[in-house]
Amino acid sequence: MHQERVKTAAILLLFLACVAQGAEAPPINVYLADSNNPMAHGNPSQQDSVVQAGPTGPSLTLTLDQIDYVPVGPGHFGTTTSGLYADNKRVFWGNGLDRIVKIDHERFKVLATYYFPGAKTYGEEEAEEAITQMDESNDGLLAQIRGFMTMLKYRDLSAIYTLLDREHNYYIGDREGNLIAYGDADPTDSASAIVKLRATKLPAEITGFVMGLSITYDGWLLIVTEHGWVVAIKRDFSETRIVRMLHSEGAEDKATGPTGRGWIRNAPAIDSEGGIYIVSQAHMHKVVWDGDRLSTDPIDGAWTAPYDNTWGHGSGATPSLMGFGDEDQLVVITDGAPQMNVVAYWRNDVPRDWPGLPGQPRQVAGLQPVTMGNPDLTEIQSEQSVVVEGYGALVVNNEPRHVPWYVPSQARGIFYGLLGSNPRHQPFGVEKFEWNQDKRILEQAWVTKDISTPSAVPIVSSQSNLVYLIGARNNQFTLEAMNWQTGESCFHYVIGGQRYNVMYAGTLIDEAGRIHYGSPWGRVRLNTEVPSTTPRQADRLGC
Repeated sequence: MHQERVKTAAILLLFLACVAQGAEAPPINVYLADSNNPMAHGNPSQQDSVVQAGPTGPSLTLTLDQIDYVPVGPGHFGTTTSGLYADNKRVFWGNGLDRIVKIDHERFKVLATYYFPGAKTYGEEEAEEAITQMDESNDGLLAQIRGFMTMLKYRDLSAIYTLLDREHNYYIGDREGNLIAYGDADPTDSASAIVKLRATKLPAEITGFVMGLSITYDGWLLIVTEHGWVVAIKRDFSETRIVRMLHSEGAEDKATGPTGRGWIRNAPAIDSEGGIYIVSQAHMHKVVWDGDRLSTDPIDGAWTAPYDNTWGHGSGATPSLMGFGDEDQLVVITDGAPQMNVVAYWRNDVPRDWPGLPGQPRQVAGLQPVTMGNPDLTEIQSEQSVVVEGYGALVVNNEPRHVPWYVPSQARGIFYGLLGSNPRHQPFGVEKFEWNQDKRILEQAWVTKDISTPSAVPIVSSQSNLVYLIGARNNQFTLEAMNWQTGESCFHYVIGGQRYNVMYAGTLIDEAGRIHYGSPWGRVRLNTEVPSTTPRQADRLGC
Protein backbone atom coordinates (compact mmCIF):
# COMPACT_ATOMS: atom_id res chain seq x y z
CA MET A 1 0.00 0.00 0.00
CA HIS A 2 2.85 2.39 0.90
CA GLN A 3 4.52 1.75 -2.46
CA GLU A 4 1.29 2.49 -4.29
CA ARG A 5 0.84 5.80 -2.43
CA VAL A 6 4.42 6.76 -3.25
CA LYS A 7 3.93 5.91 -6.92
CA THR A 8 0.63 7.83 -7.10
CA ALA A 9 2.23 10.88 -5.48
CA ALA A 10 5.15 10.72 -7.92
CA ILE A 11 2.82 10.60 -10.91
CA LEU A 12 0.82 13.55 -9.54
CA LEU A 13 3.95 15.61 -9.01
CA LEU A 14 5.12 14.77 -12.50
CA PHE A 15 1.81 15.89 -13.96
CA LEU A 16 1.66 19.14 -12.02
CA ALA A 17 5.26 20.05 -12.78
CA CYS A 18 4.79 19.47 -16.48
CA VAL A 19 1.63 21.58 -16.51
CA ALA A 20 3.68 24.38 -14.94
CA GLN A 21 6.28 24.01 -17.71
CA GLY A 22 3.59 23.97 -20.39
CA ALA A 23 4.53 20.60 -21.85
CA GLU A 24 3.60 16.97 -21.47
CA ALA A 25 5.97 14.54 -19.80
CA PRO A 26 7.00 11.31 -21.44
CA PRO A 27 4.82 8.37 -20.46
CA ILE A 28 6.00 6.20 -17.59
CA ASN A 29 7.42 2.80 -18.57
CA VAL A 30 5.96 0.47 -15.93
CA TYR A 31 8.56 -2.22 -16.64
CA LEU A 32 11.37 -0.07 -15.28
CA ALA A 33 12.23 0.38 -11.62
CA ASP A 34 9.96 2.99 -10.02
CA SER A 35 12.64 5.58 -9.28
CA ASN A 36 14.27 8.79 -10.51
CA ASN A 37 16.96 6.90 -12.39
CA PRO A 38 16.16 3.33 -13.48
CA MET A 39 18.40 3.56 -16.56
CA ALA A 40 20.98 5.72 -18.29
CA HIS A 41 19.58 9.22 -19.00
CA GLY A 42 16.62 8.49 -16.72
CA ASN A 43 13.95 7.05 -19.00
CA PRO A 44 13.46 5.60 -22.51
CA SER A 45 13.00 9.15 -23.86
CA GLN A 46 16.59 9.89 -22.75
CA GLN A 47 15.78 13.36 -21.45
CA ASP A 48 17.97 13.63 -18.32
CA SER A 49 15.09 15.39 -16.58
CA VAL A 50 13.30 14.54 -13.32
CA VAL A 51 10.50 16.07 -11.26
CA GLN A 52 12.42 15.65 -7.99
CA ALA A 53 13.52 18.92 -6.39
CA GLY A 54 17.25 19.40 -5.91
CA PRO A 55 19.36 21.73 -3.75
CA THR A 56 18.76 25.47 -4.00
CA GLY A 57 21.95 26.95 -2.58
CA PRO A 58 23.38 29.30 -1.43
CA SER A 59 26.88 29.06 -2.89
CA LEU A 60 29.40 27.51 -0.52
CA THR A 61 32.52 25.38 -0.24
CA LEU A 62 31.46 21.93 0.91
CA THR A 63 33.06 20.41 3.98
CA LEU A 64 34.05 16.75 4.14
CA ASP A 65 30.98 15.90 6.21
CA GLN A 66 28.84 17.24 3.34
CA ILE A 67 30.42 14.84 0.82
CA ASP A 68 29.96 11.07 0.72
CA TYR A 69 32.54 9.10 -1.22
CA VAL A 70 32.67 5.34 -1.76
CA PRO A 71 35.65 3.71 -3.52
CA VAL A 72 34.13 1.17 -5.92
CA GLY A 73 36.83 0.94 -8.57
CA PRO A 74 37.16 2.57 -11.99
CA GLY A 75 34.50 2.95 -14.65
CA HIS A 76 31.38 3.56 -12.57
CA PHE A 77 30.11 6.22 -14.95
CA GLY A 78 26.46 5.60 -14.27
CA THR A 79 24.24 4.10 -11.66
CA THR A 80 20.61 3.08 -11.45
CA THR A 81 18.20 3.47 -8.57
CA SER A 82 15.87 0.68 -7.50
CA GLY A 83 12.23 0.86 -6.61
CA LEU A 84 11.26 0.08 -3.04
CA TYR A 85 12.07 -3.41 -1.78
CA ALA A 86 9.85 -5.35 0.60
CA ASP A 87 11.94 -3.91 3.44
CA ASN A 88 10.90 -0.39 2.28
CA LYS A 89 14.45 0.49 1.19
CA ARG A 90 16.10 1.49 -2.07
CA VAL A 91 19.58 0.78 -3.37
CA PHE A 92 21.82 2.06 -6.14
CA TRP A 93 23.06 -0.51 -8.64
CA GLY A 94 26.17 0.24 -10.67
CA ASN A 95 29.02 -1.44 -12.53
CA GLY A 96 32.54 -0.60 -13.57
CA LEU A 97 35.60 -2.34 -14.94
CA ASP A 98 35.81 -5.11 -12.38
CA ARG A 99 32.60 -5.31 -10.36
CA ILE A 100 28.91 -4.67 -9.77
CA VAL A 101 27.94 -2.97 -6.51
CA LYS A 102 24.81 -2.23 -4.55
CA ILE A 103 24.96 0.96 -2.47
CA ASP A 104 22.48 1.83 0.27
CA HIS A 105 20.29 4.75 -0.83
CA GLU A 106 20.27 6.47 2.57
CA ARG A 107 23.67 5.70 4.13
CA PHE A 108 25.58 5.59 0.80
CA LYS A 109 27.53 2.52 1.92
CA VAL A 110 28.35 -0.54 -0.20
CA LEU A 111 25.96 -3.36 0.66
CA ALA A 112 27.16 -6.05 -1.76
CA THR A 113 29.84 -6.54 -4.40
CA TYR A 114 30.02 -8.96 -7.32
CA TYR A 115 33.41 -9.21 -9.04
CA PHE A 116 33.39 -10.19 -12.70
CA PRO A 117 35.08 -13.59 -13.11
CA GLY A 118 38.50 -13.26 -14.74
CA ALA A 119 38.54 -9.46 -14.64
CA LYS A 120 41.53 -7.56 -13.29
CA THR A 121 40.68 -6.29 -9.81
CA TYR A 122 41.49 -2.71 -8.88
CA GLY A 123 42.26 -1.95 -5.26
CA GLU A 124 41.67 1.19 -3.20
CA GLU A 125 45.43 1.67 -2.73
CA GLU A 126 45.92 2.04 -6.50
CA ALA A 127 43.09 4.57 -6.65
CA GLU A 128 44.50 6.66 -3.80
CA GLU A 129 47.91 6.76 -5.48
CA ALA A 130 46.35 7.99 -8.72
CA ILE A 131 44.30 10.64 -6.88
CA THR A 132 47.38 11.89 -5.05
CA GLN A 133 49.35 12.16 -8.27
CA MET A 134 46.61 14.10 -10.05
CA ASP A 135 46.16 16.44 -7.07
CA GLU A 136 49.89 17.15 -7.09
CA SER A 137 49.68 18.13 -10.76
CA ASN A 138 47.19 17.67 -13.57
CA ASP A 139 49.29 19.77 -15.93
CA GLY A 140 52.15 18.96 -18.26
CA LEU A 141 53.40 15.94 -20.16
CA LEU A 142 53.60 13.58 -17.17
CA ALA A 143 49.98 14.21 -16.25
CA GLN A 144 48.98 13.67 -19.87
CA ILE A 145 50.77 10.32 -19.97
CA ARG A 146 49.12 9.25 -16.71
CA GLY A 147 45.75 10.31 -18.09
CA PHE A 148 46.26 8.42 -21.33
CA MET A 149 47.31 5.24 -19.49
CA THR A 150 44.23 5.50 -17.29
CA MET A 151 41.99 5.94 -20.32
CA LEU A 152 43.39 2.77 -21.86
CA LYS A 153 41.78 0.80 -19.03
CA TYR A 154 38.30 1.74 -20.19
CA ARG A 155 38.68 -0.27 -23.37
CA ASP A 156 37.80 -3.27 -21.18
CA LEU A 157 34.57 -1.76 -19.82
CA SER A 158 31.77 -4.24 -20.41
CA ALA A 159 28.83 -1.91 -20.37
CA ILE A 160 28.10 1.79 -20.09
CA TYR A 161 24.36 1.66 -20.66
CA THR A 162 22.52 -0.52 -18.15
CA LEU A 163 19.02 -0.67 -16.73
CA LEU A 164 17.12 -1.89 -13.69
CA ASP A 165 13.63 -3.34 -14.06
CA ARG A 166 10.70 -3.40 -11.64
CA GLU A 167 11.78 -6.79 -10.24
CA HIS A 168 15.23 -5.39 -9.30
CA ASN A 169 16.91 -7.22 -12.19
CA TYR A 170 20.05 -5.43 -13.35
CA TYR A 171 20.87 -5.96 -17.05
CA ILE A 172 24.31 -5.67 -18.67
CA GLY A 173 25.44 -6.35 -22.23
CA ASP A 174 29.12 -7.38 -22.26
CA ARG A 175 31.88 -7.19 -24.87
CA GLU A 176 31.55 -10.88 -25.78
CA GLY A 177 27.98 -10.58 -27.03
CA ASN A 178 26.25 -11.77 -23.85
CA LEU A 179 23.22 -10.23 -22.20
CA ILE A 180 23.28 -10.94 -18.47
CA ALA A 181 20.72 -10.36 -15.73
CA TYR A 182 21.91 -9.92 -12.14
CA GLY A 183 19.73 -9.74 -9.06
CA ASP A 184 19.43 -10.30 -5.33
CA ALA A 185 20.15 -13.59 -3.58
CA ASP A 186 17.06 -12.76 -1.50
CA PRO A 187 14.64 -10.62 -3.58
CA THR A 188 13.00 -9.30 -0.40
CA ASP A 189 16.26 -8.13 1.18
CA SER A 190 17.87 -5.03 -0.33
CA ALA A 191 21.19 -5.85 1.38
CA SER A 192 21.47 -9.45 0.16
CA ALA A 193 24.29 -10.67 -2.08
CA ILE A 194 24.38 -10.01 -5.84
CA VAL A 195 23.89 -13.14 -7.93
CA LYS A 196 23.96 -13.89 -11.64
CA LEU A 197 20.41 -14.87 -12.56
CA ARG A 198 20.62 -15.77 -16.25
CA ALA A 199 22.57 -15.05 -19.42
CA THR A 200 22.03 -15.42 -23.14
CA LYS A 201 24.35 -15.23 -26.11
CA LEU A 202 23.25 -12.92 -28.89
CA PRO A 203 22.60 -14.70 -32.23
CA ALA A 204 25.79 -15.64 -34.08
CA GLU A 205 25.27 -13.23 -36.99
CA ILE A 206 25.22 -10.22 -34.67
CA THR A 207 28.55 -8.41 -34.43
CA GLY A 208 29.91 -5.47 -32.47
CA PHE A 209 29.89 -4.48 -28.81
CA VAL A 210 26.61 -3.75 -27.10
CA MET A 211 26.47 0.05 -27.19
CA GLY A 212 22.90 0.71 -26.13
CA LEU A 213 20.40 -0.95 -23.83
CA SER A 214 16.81 0.09 -23.21
CA ILE A 215 13.38 -1.41 -22.68
CA THR A 216 10.22 -1.08 -24.76
CA TYR A 217 6.88 -0.05 -23.31
CA ASP A 218 5.67 -3.64 -23.64
CA GLY A 219 8.58 -4.97 -21.61
CA TRP A 220 11.12 -6.27 -24.18
CA LEU A 221 14.79 -5.47 -23.71
CA LEU A 222 16.22 -3.54 -26.64
CA ILE A 223 19.90 -3.77 -27.62
CA VAL A 224 21.86 -1.85 -30.25
CA THR A 225 25.38 -2.94 -31.23
CA GLU A 226 28.12 -0.70 -32.58
CA HIS A 227 27.79 -2.41 -36.01
CA GLY A 228 24.12 -1.49 -36.39
CA TRP A 229 22.26 -4.57 -35.18
CA VAL A 230 19.03 -3.98 -33.26
CA VAL A 231 17.88 -6.83 -31.01
CA ALA A 232 14.65 -7.20 -29.01
CA ILE A 233 14.81 -9.86 -26.26
CA LYS A 234 12.18 -10.96 -23.77
CA ARG A 235 13.27 -10.29 -20.20
CA ASP A 236 13.34 -14.02 -19.46
CA PHE A 237 15.56 -14.45 -22.57
CA SER A 238 13.10 -16.91 -24.12
CA GLU A 239 12.61 -15.10 -27.47
CA THR A 240 14.69 -12.84 -29.70
CA ARG A 241 13.95 -10.59 -32.69
CA ILE A 242 16.63 -8.91 -34.82
CA VAL A 243 17.04 -6.42 -37.66
CA ARG A 244 20.04 -4.69 -39.21
CA MET A 245 19.90 -0.93 -39.64
CA LEU A 246 19.96 0.70 -43.04
CA HIS A 247 23.29 2.14 -44.25
CA SER A 248 25.22 -0.21 -41.95
CA GLU A 249 27.14 -1.94 -44.77
CA GLY A 250 30.80 -2.05 -43.80
CA ALA A 251 30.08 -0.75 -40.29
CA GLU A 252 32.67 -3.22 -38.98
CA ASP A 253 35.40 -1.13 -40.63
CA LYS A 254 34.07 2.35 -39.84
CA ALA A 255 35.20 2.79 -36.24
CA THR A 256 37.21 5.99 -35.83
CA GLY A 257 38.70 5.09 -32.47
CA PRO A 258 38.55 2.60 -29.57
CA THR A 259 35.43 1.79 -27.54
CA GLY A 260 32.77 4.46 -28.07
CA ARG A 261 33.88 5.50 -31.56
CA GLY A 262 32.15 2.81 -33.63
CA TRP A 263 29.45 3.17 -36.27
CA ILE A 264 27.00 3.36 -33.36
CA ARG A 265 28.29 5.32 -30.36
CA ASN A 266 25.21 5.85 -28.19
CA ALA A 267 22.04 4.36 -26.76
CA PRO A 268 18.61 4.48 -28.45
CA ALA A 269 15.59 6.50 -27.40
CA ILE A 270 12.21 4.73 -27.42
CA ASP A 271 8.67 6.10 -27.49
CA SER A 272 5.50 4.42 -26.27
CA GLU A 273 4.29 3.66 -29.82
CA GLY A 274 7.25 1.46 -30.73
CA GLY A 275 9.50 4.08 -32.31
CA ILE A 276 13.22 3.41 -31.72
CA TYR A 277 15.53 6.34 -32.45
CA ILE A 278 19.21 5.64 -33.10
CA VAL A 279 21.97 7.89 -34.36
CA SER A 280 24.67 6.25 -36.48
CA GLN A 281 27.87 7.70 -37.85
CA ALA A 282 26.17 9.87 -40.48
CA HIS A 283 22.40 9.23 -40.22
CA MET A 284 19.52 9.58 -37.84
CA HIS A 285 17.29 6.48 -37.86
CA LYS A 286 13.84 5.46 -36.75
CA VAL A 287 13.36 1.70 -36.38
CA VAL A 288 9.86 0.43 -35.57
CA TRP A 289 8.82 -2.25 -33.06
CA ASP A 290 5.25 -3.58 -33.33
CA GLY A 291 5.38 -5.96 -30.35
CA ASP A 292 6.62 -8.89 -32.39
CA ARG A 293 8.81 -7.58 -35.21
CA LEU A 294 11.50 -4.96 -35.78
CA SER A 295 11.32 -3.05 -39.05
CA THR A 296 13.40 -0.54 -41.01
CA ASP A 297 10.74 -0.29 -43.75
CA PRO A 298 9.15 3.14 -44.41
CA ILE A 299 5.84 1.34 -44.97
CA ASP A 300 5.90 0.57 -41.23
CA GLY A 301 6.80 4.15 -40.30
CA ALA A 302 10.60 3.75 -40.21
CA TRP A 303 12.90 6.40 -41.72
CA THR A 304 16.50 7.53 -42.04
CA ALA A 305 17.90 10.99 -42.64
CA PRO A 306 21.53 12.09 -43.08
CA TYR A 307 23.23 14.75 -40.99
CA ASP A 308 26.45 16.74 -41.34
CA ASN A 309 29.38 14.53 -40.32
CA THR A 310 32.23 16.67 -41.59
CA TRP A 311 34.46 15.83 -38.64
CA GLY A 312 33.99 12.10 -39.35
CA HIS A 313 33.30 10.70 -35.86
CA GLY A 314 29.52 11.01 -35.91
CA SER A 315 27.29 12.47 -33.24
CA GLY A 316 28.37 12.25 -29.61
CA ALA A 317 24.75 12.54 -28.43
CA THR A 318 22.20 9.97 -27.44
CA PRO A 319 18.93 10.99 -29.18
CA SER A 320 16.43 12.73 -26.88
CA LEU A 321 12.67 12.90 -27.39
CA MET A 322 10.52 15.99 -26.92
CA GLY A 323 6.81 16.50 -27.37
CA PHE A 324 4.16 13.98 -26.37
CA GLY A 325 0.42 13.61 -26.77
CA ASP A 326 -0.99 16.19 -29.19
CA GLU A 327 2.19 18.28 -29.20
CA ASP A 328 4.76 18.42 -32.00
CA GLN A 329 6.77 15.24 -31.55
CA LEU A 330 10.49 15.58 -32.19
CA VAL A 331 13.79 13.81 -31.62
CA VAL A 332 16.93 15.93 -31.14
CA ILE A 333 20.67 15.29 -31.48
CA THR A 334 23.88 17.20 -32.02
CA ASP A 335 25.46 16.51 -35.42
CA GLY A 336 29.01 15.84 -36.58
CA ALA A 337 29.90 19.28 -37.90
CA PRO A 338 33.19 20.54 -36.38
CA GLN A 339 31.13 23.37 -34.89
CA MET A 340 28.13 21.23 -34.10
CA ASN A 341 24.48 21.99 -34.71
CA VAL A 342 21.44 21.00 -32.69
CA VAL A 343 19.16 19.14 -35.08
CA ALA A 344 15.49 18.34 -34.46
CA TYR A 345 13.65 15.75 -36.58
CA TRP A 346 9.96 15.06 -36.93
CA ARG A 347 9.51 11.72 -35.11
CA ASN A 348 6.59 10.51 -37.16
CA ASP A 349 5.06 11.58 -40.47
CA VAL A 350 6.31 14.95 -41.65
CA PRO A 351 3.41 17.46 -41.62
CA ARG A 352 1.95 17.81 -45.11
CA ASP A 353 2.27 21.58 -45.04
CA TRP A 354 5.88 21.50 -43.84
CA PRO A 355 7.94 23.60 -46.28
CA GLY A 356 11.24 22.06 -45.23
CA LEU A 357 14.53 23.75 -44.41
CA PRO A 358 16.86 24.81 -47.24
CA GLY A 359 19.48 22.16 -47.95
CA GLN A 360 18.14 19.74 -45.34
CA PRO A 361 16.23 16.44 -45.58
CA ARG A 362 12.49 16.97 -45.26
CA GLN A 363 12.51 15.02 -41.96
CA VAL A 364 14.51 17.85 -40.33
CA ALA A 365 12.23 20.18 -38.35
CA GLY A 366 14.86 22.54 -36.98
CA LEU A 367 18.60 23.19 -37.06
CA GLN A 368 20.63 25.73 -35.12
CA PRO A 369 24.41 26.16 -34.92
CA VAL A 370 25.94 25.96 -31.45
CA THR A 371 28.15 28.98 -30.65
CA MET A 372 28.51 28.85 -26.85
CA GLY A 373 28.42 32.64 -27.02
CA ASN A 374 31.89 32.80 -28.54
CA PRO A 375 32.05 33.72 -32.26
CA ASP A 376 35.77 32.89 -32.32
CA LEU A 377 35.26 29.19 -31.63
CA THR A 378 35.61 27.05 -34.75
CA GLU A 379 35.30 23.67 -33.03
CA ILE A 380 32.49 22.79 -30.64
CA GLN A 381 31.59 19.21 -29.90
CA SER A 382 29.79 17.45 -27.09
CA GLU A 383 29.99 13.86 -25.89
CA GLN A 384 26.80 14.33 -23.87
CA SER A 385 23.17 13.72 -24.61
CA VAL A 386 20.97 16.70 -25.40
CA VAL A 387 19.18 17.49 -22.12
CA VAL A 388 15.44 17.99 -22.67
CA GLU A 389 12.68 19.37 -20.48
CA GLY A 390 9.45 20.39 -22.18
CA TYR A 391 10.50 21.96 -25.49
CA GLY A 392 13.87 23.08 -24.13
CA ALA A 393 17.07 21.40 -25.36
CA LEU A 394 20.38 22.09 -23.62
CA VAL A 395 23.89 21.26 -24.80
CA VAL A 396 27.35 21.67 -23.30
CA ASN A 397 30.79 22.14 -24.82
CA ASN A 398 33.35 19.33 -24.46
CA GLU A 399 35.96 20.77 -26.81
CA PRO A 400 39.15 21.54 -24.82
CA ARG A 401 40.49 25.07 -25.09
CA HIS A 402 44.03 23.89 -25.66
CA VAL A 403 45.41 20.54 -26.87
CA PRO A 404 49.17 20.23 -27.43
CA TRP A 405 50.16 19.68 -31.04
CA TYR A 406 51.78 16.33 -30.33
CA VAL A 407 48.67 14.69 -28.83
CA PRO A 408 47.03 12.09 -31.14
CA SER A 409 43.33 12.54 -31.85
CA GLN A 410 42.38 9.37 -29.94
CA ALA A 411 43.85 10.91 -26.77
CA ARG A 412 41.99 14.25 -26.89
CA GLY A 413 39.42 12.92 -24.42
CA ILE A 414 41.85 13.17 -21.50
CA PHE A 415 41.74 16.99 -21.73
CA TYR A 416 38.05 17.20 -20.86
CA GLY A 417 38.07 13.94 -18.85
CA LEU A 418 40.88 13.32 -16.39
CA LEU A 419 42.43 16.77 -16.98
CA GLY A 420 39.10 18.55 -17.41
CA SER A 421 39.39 20.88 -14.40
CA ASN A 422 42.77 22.27 -15.55
CA PRO A 423 42.17 25.95 -16.50
CA ARG A 424 44.55 25.54 -19.42
CA HIS A 425 42.32 22.92 -21.07
CA GLN A 426 38.82 23.03 -19.60
CA PRO A 427 36.03 23.79 -22.07
CA PHE A 428 33.45 26.50 -21.41
CA GLY A 429 29.92 27.07 -22.59
CA VAL A 430 26.32 26.01 -21.98
CA GLU A 431 23.58 26.77 -24.50
CA LYS A 432 19.85 26.15 -24.53
CA PHE A 433 17.50 26.01 -27.50
CA GLU A 434 13.71 26.01 -27.55
CA TRP A 435 11.24 24.57 -30.05
CA ASN A 436 8.61 27.21 -30.85
CA GLN A 437 5.51 25.16 -31.60
CA ASP A 438 3.53 28.15 -32.91
CA LYS A 439 6.20 29.19 -35.41
CA ARG A 440 7.58 25.65 -35.88
CA ILE A 441 11.17 26.80 -35.54
CA LEU A 442 14.08 25.92 -33.28
CA GLU A 443 15.35 29.05 -31.52
CA GLN A 444 18.20 29.92 -29.19
CA ALA A 445 16.80 30.49 -25.69
CA TRP A 446 19.98 31.53 -23.89
CA VAL A 447 23.72 30.96 -23.81
CA THR A 448 26.52 31.43 -21.32
CA LYS A 449 30.23 31.21 -21.98
CA ASP A 450 31.23 31.54 -18.32
CA ILE A 451 30.22 28.10 -17.01
CA SER A 452 32.44 25.09 -17.56
CA THR A 453 31.22 21.51 -17.38
CA PRO A 454 34.19 19.54 -18.71
CA SER A 455 32.57 16.14 -19.18
CA ALA A 456 29.37 15.80 -17.12
CA VAL A 457 25.89 15.00 -18.37
CA PRO A 458 23.62 17.68 -16.81
CA ILE A 459 20.21 17.01 -15.27
CA VAL A 460 17.10 19.19 -14.98
CA SER A 461 14.80 19.33 -11.98
CA SER A 462 11.41 20.55 -13.18
CA GLN A 463 10.35 21.06 -9.56
CA SER A 464 13.28 23.37 -8.82
CA ASN A 465 13.40 24.86 -12.34
CA LEU A 466 17.17 24.32 -12.24
CA VAL A 467 19.66 22.49 -14.40
CA TYR A 468 22.51 20.94 -12.42
CA LEU A 469 25.91 20.00 -13.76
CA ILE A 470 29.32 19.08 -12.38
CA GLY A 471 31.67 21.88 -13.40
CA ALA A 472 35.07 23.25 -12.48
CA ARG A 473 36.48 26.51 -11.10
CA ASN A 474 40.10 27.20 -10.24
CA ASN A 475 41.04 23.55 -10.82
CA GLN A 476 38.42 22.42 -8.29
CA PHE A 477 35.31 20.48 -9.19
CA THR A 478 31.99 22.17 -8.52
CA LEU A 479 28.25 21.70 -8.65
CA GLU A 480 26.76 24.40 -10.88
CA ALA A 481 23.05 25.27 -10.72
CA MET A 482 21.48 27.39 -13.45
CA ASN A 483 17.95 28.67 -13.95
CA TRP A 484 16.41 26.48 -16.64
CA GLN A 485 14.37 29.35 -18.10
CA THR A 486 16.99 32.12 -18.15
CA GLY A 487 20.44 30.50 -17.87
CA GLU A 488 21.26 32.62 -14.84
CA SER A 489 23.86 31.07 -12.53
CA CYS A 490 21.92 30.58 -9.29
CA PHE A 491 24.61 29.11 -7.04
CA HIS A 492 27.55 26.76 -7.00
CA TYR A 493 29.18 24.39 -4.55
CA VAL A 494 32.94 23.92 -4.51
CA ILE A 495 33.37 20.17 -4.07
CA GLY A 496 37.14 19.64 -4.24
CA GLY A 497 40.09 18.17 -6.13
CA GLN A 498 40.68 15.19 -8.37
CA ARG A 499 38.90 12.65 -6.16
CA TYR A 500 35.71 14.39 -7.31
CA ASN A 501 36.39 14.46 -11.06
CA VAL A 502 33.12 13.65 -12.88
CA MET A 503 34.84 11.87 -15.81
CA TYR A 504 31.88 11.56 -18.28
CA ALA A 505 29.37 10.54 -15.60
CA GLY A 506 25.80 11.71 -15.31
CA THR A 507 24.74 14.31 -12.76
CA LEU A 508 21.95 12.52 -10.86
CA ILE A 509 19.36 13.40 -8.21
CA ASP A 510 18.31 10.79 -5.66
CA GLU A 511 14.86 10.45 -4.11
CA ALA A 512 15.83 12.82 -1.27
CA GLY A 513 17.02 15.50 -3.72
CA ARG A 514 20.75 14.93 -3.17
CA ILE A 515 23.17 15.18 -6.09
CA HIS A 516 25.33 12.13 -6.83
CA TYR A 517 27.64 11.10 -9.64
CA GLY A 518 30.50 8.82 -10.65
CA SER A 519 34.20 9.66 -10.45
CA PRO A 520 37.19 7.83 -12.01
CA TRP A 521 37.63 5.77 -8.85
CA GLY A 522 34.33 5.84 -6.96
CA ARG A 523 30.91 7.35 -6.41
CA VAL A 524 30.24 10.79 -4.93
CA ARG A 525 27.16 12.20 -3.17
CA LEU A 526 26.64 15.76 -1.94
CA ASN A 527 24.78 15.94 1.35
CA THR A 528 23.26 19.37 1.40
CA GLU A 529 19.83 20.35 2.61
CA VAL A 530 17.07 20.18 0.01
CA PRO A 531 14.02 22.28 0.88
CA SER A 532 10.64 20.69 0.92
CA THR A 533 8.64 22.20 -1.96
CA THR A 534 5.28 21.84 -3.57
CA PRO A 535 4.52 22.25 -7.28
CA ARG A 536 4.53 25.94 -8.23
CA GLN A 537 4.73 28.01 -11.35
CA ALA A 538 8.15 27.80 -13.00
CA ASP A 539 8.77 31.54 -12.88
CA ARG A 540 8.63 31.41 -9.07
CA LEU A 541 11.33 28.76 -8.88
CA GLY A 542 15.01 28.74 -9.71
CA CYS A 543 16.64 32.09 -8.95
